[in-house]
Amino acid sequence: MSDRIDKRLRAAQFRSRLMSAMQDSGTNQSVLARAIGVDRSTISQLLTDEGARLPNAHVVGACASALGVSADWLLSLSDRRESAAELLAGSLSMTEAPRALVDERIFAWHQEAAGYKIRHVPASLPDMLKTRALLEWEYKPHLGRTADQAIGASEDRLQWMRSAGSDYEICIPIYELHCFAEGIGYYHGLPADVRREQIDQLLELCDQLYPRLRIYLFDSKRLYSAPITVFGPLLCVFYAGGHYMAFRDRDRVTTFTRHFDRLVREADLSARHLPTHLRRLRENIRAAGTARPMT
Repeated sequence: MSDRIDKRLRAAQFRSRLMSAMQDSGTNQSVLARAIGVDRSTISQLLTDEGARLPNAHVVGACASALGVSADWLLSLSDRRESAAELLAGSLSMTEAPRALVDERIFAWHQEAAGYKIRHVPASLPDMLKTRALLEWEYKPHLGRTADQAIGASEDRLQWMRSAGSDYEICIPIYELHCFAEGIGYYHGLPADVRREQIDQLLELCDQLYPRLRIYLFDSKRLYSAPITVFGPLLCVFYAGGHYMAFRDRDRVTTFTRHFDRLVREADLSARHLPTHLRRLRENIRAAGTARPMT
């Protein structure tokens, strides 16, 4: 008996939602019939049949597509009225990622998530923690004459991010810091004094901002992560070189939050042990700035 009642209720709900979607879209029975390739009498029957029978999947899907709603919504399987394409467009976006210190899009995401915990796996050292000398070395070849202006403007935004009330958890591969300290790979040619100054700044910031700022080091031979930022429960953003991919649906944000939390849980060096490691790296930087193997 309960199954029969459920079917009748579902059928009644289908008729109600179909009528609502037609009214909202300004579609009459004749127009809908032509759009989905059936007789007008078929649409009339869908709207007036008091029985428990539902139309076949083809008709339901065609009606949903023609009216711009979700088939699951018509069948009371979901309360989300939007079509699959609209849901995807709302949950996933791609924006250009310019070669900039803190571009407007990233800054807007930080503002939106102010007060939430922000989890971050950077592509290199985090820009918000870099010294001016390191920023100039990294960005001047690209920005040219506008480097000083861009760095000055970015410093204001970076200062806002540091004081916005958000907690920052940052996970960095161990080899990234080693490459930086040794001046190899991406950091080839970076003067030794700039590297020492940068490590001094990291030590100072870790002391000043802990526990609001926590940096963990993980072994990328055992764990891997693409550059990603999770802005609280709001969205997660992948850095894909020329573009950012941003997800806003709850399930994906939760999935990548768990991914980040695993990096923290299995980190080789916790935030508490980072200062000792940084001091050891600093001691290994030779005054001449040439590379030598880590001991």
